[in-house]
Amino acid sequence: MKCAIILAGGKGTRMKADCPKVMCNVIFKPMIGHVVDAVKEAGAEDICVITGYKHEEVEAYLSSDIKTALQQPQLGTGHAVMQATDFIKEHAEDDILILNGDGPLMDAETINKAYAYHKENNNSITLISALVDDTEGIGHIKRDDNGTLLRIVEHKDATPEEKKINESNAGCYWFYGADLLYALGNITNNNAQNEYYLTDTLEILISAGKNAGAYVVENSEVILGANDRKQLNDLNNIMRRNINTKLMLDGVDIPCTDGVIIGKNVKIGNSTVIMPNTIILGDTVIGSNCTIGPNTYIDNSTVGDNVILDNCKILDSTVEDGVDAGPFVKVRANSTLKKGVHIGNFVEVKNSTVGEGSKSAHLTYIGDSDVGSDVNFGCGTVTCNYDGKNKSRCKIGDGAFIGCNTNLIAPVEVGEQAYIAAGSTITDSIPEKALSIARARQVIKEGWVDIKKPYKEKK
Repeated sequence: MKCAIILAGGKGTRMKADCPKVMCNVIFKPMIGHVVDAVKEAGAEDICVITGYKHEEVEAYLSSDIKTALQQPQLGTGHAVMQATDFIKEHAEDDILILNGDGPLMDAETINKAYAYHKENNNSITLISALVDDTEGIGHIKRDDNGTLLRIVEHKDATPEEKKINESNAGCYWFYGADLLYALGNITNNNAQNEYYLTDTLEILISAGKNAGAYVVENSEVILGANDRKQLNDLNNIMRRNINTKLMLDGVDIPCTDGVIIGKNVKIGNSTVIMPNTIILGDTVIGSNCTIGPNTYIDNSTVGDNVILDNCKILDSTVEDGVDAGPFVKVRANSTLKKGVHIGNFVEVKNSTVGEGSKSAHLTYIGDSDVGSDVNFGCGTVTCNYDGKNKSRCKIGDGAFIGCNTNLIAPVEVGEQAYIAAGSTITDSIPEKALSIARARQVIKEGWVDIKKPYKEKK
């Protein structure tokens, strides 16, 4: 059985954030969220997160199936893992992955390749390492002349010669559970920081005659973490580049990647074009042959084939095939734009269904409404769905024509093929095929200006 311990207790002083470091976002998602996703995708069946600074925030974010253990005070990575002793005892006969909660680029493929290496060599401990150009601040992996692992030397404790070693410890390990318990029981804090280093477990297990190895990653970027905002920006750029590259190789057209940010869970069909300054997040699914953007934001929504979304914001909604929307359109939660709908500039749809082929070309609010097919909304139409206390719905039948500057005072129903004259305020339901005029009759008073003289007379 695979299980995992994620270290997530750090404050991240250099990040200068109010939240715990692991709650800082990469592609609009906390770093700890990316790590948990990778661990679950790799097949871990039980997860324990070690919390510390502002632990309540981390615990509130994690799903209920994840266990937590609090580290207070924080006396090093080894001390952090000691807080999960009960979890480790429960999994003494299992393989336990330990990794950092601020390493969002670590992926399931790397985790599982390291696990395969761990099992093939019958190791008690397998660490993940990478060859790096910049050795400042890394954990240096020391080997003998034959390449056999000896120990990990923290940079602050390393000699000048050891600081030249460019094989870096990723802070990610596979352990056999019982051997991890043994090693934790023998860690000391005899070092420059008076802390308990998890890295010391390597030398302890080697000294006990146990098998140890290091899996060297093919891509050193997967081991990167962030200690400050600049490094956080680097992680965002790397993840954004990787996601966009994969999508382009799968047939998505991104002619200019400037401002294009797409979440890892997003699925996009081939021949869809993603224009600049477009952000697509959550579990969004977009079909084929669409044009998305520029300047479009989509979150947790479904978009069909042959859709055009120009300067749109789509939230928790469904956009069916052939919809044309924008510019400056907002579709709020629980809305559906049916096949062939046209939504034009400065239109907002909220908690509504707009039927097939219906059109709202400009300056309209459709809220809490059930709209049939082939309905035409004139400019300036508003469904008045809120009376200050309650939300009510409007129902508009197939083929209805809503004149410009119409107010529909919900709850009200407009029958099929009914017409509403421009400038009307509708408070009563309208039968099908009827014409409704709800406005004051025009009155003309000739000569009124000369009589009333509402202006100042010129001297």
